[in-house]
Amino acid sequence: MLATLLDEYGLDDVEIRMDTTFNRDLELESIDLVTLAGLLEERYGNQVNFAEFLADMDFDEIIELTVGRLVEHVVASLKAAEAG
Repeated sequence: MLATLLDEYGLDDVEIRMDTTFNRDLELESIDLVTLAGLLEERYGNQVNFAEFLADMDFDEIIELTVGRLVEHVVASLKAAEAG
C-alpha cells in the first residue's frame, strides 16, 4: 500500500523500515494519510480503523508516526477481529 502511495510521488525507490516516519522520512502530509486510510479500508474493510487509530493520538504522535507503529496497529486489529 505504501509503495502505491509513494509511487504517485516518484518515491518508489525509498527504503521503508519499521522506524521510517510518515512525516519526516517519507514527507507525507495529512491528505496522504487520508489516502492511506482509504487503501487500508479497501484492503481490510472495517477490521482496521485508521481514523480511530489516529484519533487517539496527539499532534506530535501523528507527526512522529512510524511504519512500525501502523503495522502493529494493523496486526492487533486483525487479531482482534479474528478473535471476534
